[in-house]
Amino acid sequence: MTHLKEGDKAPDFTSTDQSGKQVSLSDFKGKKVVLYFYPKDDTPGCTKEACNFRDNYKQLQDEGFEVLGVSADTEKKHQKFVEKYDLPFTLLADTDKEVINAYGVWGKKKFMGREYDGIHRETFVIDENGKIEKVFTKVKTKEATEQILAAYA
Repeated sequence: MTHLKEGDKAPDFTSTDQSGKQVSLSDFKGKKVVLYFYPKDDTPGCTKEACNFRDNYKQLQDEGFEVLGVSADTEKKHQKFVEKYDLPFTLLADTDKEVINAYGVWGKKKFMGREYDGIHRETFVIDENGKIEKVFTKVKTKEATEQILAAYA
């Protein structure tokens, strides 16, 4: 699980999106950013989470949030995922795990009695000045947006 907490400065990063375009956290200065980490494109839980953000994207934007998804998948896999589910937000291809490690979401996981290393599903809300405002370590894939909005109600 992450070592970052609310009030910490969010680690800056530059990564490539699904189109191969360079994206930096600093590009979003002055906006709130929902930075969500997920294990893998096109898997059941990750698809539910992405579609929840898609279905509520307009509401998130109306509340002043931008959404960035991060996994270790390639740009090409992200592009297919975006097209398949008509995702309106940016997915970052962190194949070298620089962003994943900077946010401390890589680590031991257990699934069906098997232990392995992988990406923990965690979400960070970063404020307009680059500080971590909220950290969600127990993300409900079907209610990811609702969790965020409830924290600001």
